[in-house]
Amino acid sequence: MLQKTGRGLLALLLILLEWTRPGLPSPLRPICDLRVLNHFIKEARDAEVAMKSCREGCSLSESVTVPQTRVELDVWEKKNALEQAHEVQTGLWLLKQALSLLRTSVTNTALLSHIDNSIRNLLSISAVLRSLNIQEFTPPASAAGLEGTWTVSSSTDLLQVHVNFLRGKVRLLLLDAQACQQDVS
Repeated sequence: MLQKTGRGLLALLLILLEWTRPGLPSPLRPICDLRVLNHFIKEARDAEVAMKSCREGCSLSESVTVPQTRVELDVWEKKNALEQAHEVQTGLWLLKQALSLLRTSVTNTALLSHIDNSIRNLLSISAVLRSLNIQEFTPPASAAGLEGTWTVSSSTDLLQVHVNFLRGKVRLLLLDAQACQQDVS
């Protein structure tokens, strides 16, 4: 467990150290390097696989609200950067809430490690968004009535949504972030 915790924190630390290193020109800010997101996606997939193989002590105690993961590119591209960021940040908040609830209902220790890691990774992604000067997110009082959401009742569905959200909307937001655009001159 400590090894997995260390890997996520090490990845974030390396990104931040690389980003703050003075005097070295770089075509893209290291924080924009999608290999870090790919690492988080891999870890989310590992959690999903672990959940699928779990037979006892791994169920969700109640239904949870999660973000829609389907992305219609023409609709996404018509949204301004603020709307896209708000949608992603809302989704990250919903996933953190859902994973935290899952954590309280799971008794399988191996799975708890994956869930803890997933929550830490969501917090790291939020930190990356802040470092890219994407406006700070203020969570709503509750998930009730949020647009672009749906409800899942199984832990497997929750972890599948987690993977798909990272692969879809989070990736698109990072790809299009103004701070990550290369200057072509």
